[in-house]
Amino acid sequence: MNAQERDAFFHPAPADLRARITRDIGRAPGADAAKPAARTFYVALGLAWAASLVVVARLSTQEATGGSVAEEVVASHVRSTMAEHLTDVASSDRHTVKPWFAGKLDFAPRVEDFAADGFPLVGGRLDYVASRPVAALVYRRQQHIVNVFIWPAGNDAETPPRFVTRQGYQVFEWTRDGMQYWVVSDLNAAELQEFAEHIRAG
Repeated sequence: MNAQERDAFFHPAPADLRARITRDIGRAPGADAAKPAARTFYVALGLAWAASLVVVARLSTQEATGGSVAEEVVASHVRSTMAEHLTDVASSDRHTVKPWFAGKLDFAPRVEDFAADGFPLVGGRLDYVASRPVAALVYRRQQHIVNVFIWPAGNDAETPPRFVTRQGYQVFEWTRDGMQYWVVSDLNAAELQEFAEHIRAG
């Protein structure tokens, strides 16, 4: 059937018939009562949908942000071990490493030596992560290097350690006392978590 034949079978309803049908639908039993309920249902549905979009957007943003920083710290860790630029100040003495950062950063990183726990301090260096200069503290576990990246978190909110893996490297991340911590190494997750707990405990 072509368009001309189809149009021949189509006849629009008269205006008075359309008006009468519309009027009768409005007078149907329960029609008025159903309208507020229907409106309430669709408003609630719309609000729930909008809320879900906000949650998804926030989660996506957090994952994207956290994921990109994880990639950055892993890349910085790898560069430090490959380019022979592991430290700017090589020392196992925290009283040498901590003052070295003075005047080079707008914050003072906490520096501890955990040699007694099997994680001796090797030194420190300046690095650049998350679009800002950061402190990188370097520790050793036997033949494994551990990098600890520290910078201000922007608020005093505390977050528990979060574990991720990137390119075969283990990463722990948390915030505490207004500082952001990222610990990266090729150590197994259990040993790196042990080290992270030493950092958190101070």
